[in-house]
Amino acid sequence: MALEVKRKEKENNSSLVHRFTRSVMQSGIIREARSRRFRIRPISENAKKKNALRKIRAKAEYERKLKMGEIKGR
Repeated sequence: MALEVKRKEKENNSSLVHRFTRSVMQSGIIREARSRRFRIRPISENAKKKNALRKIRAKAEYERKLKMGEIKGR
């Protein structure tokens, strides 16, 4: 996506930079670049299963300790 801003006649540098910055913001280039930079990889199916099993085991362990009186409930 090419963005071009040409200097108008009798336009100073600061207004040219301001106009360029505003056009970049409106075009969405910055938003697109940030979304690509901070992209989060999708979790694999194997990792999802592993996390689910870990949560099930942790919940069972918590309920066992609660039943045995090792920890106090809510």
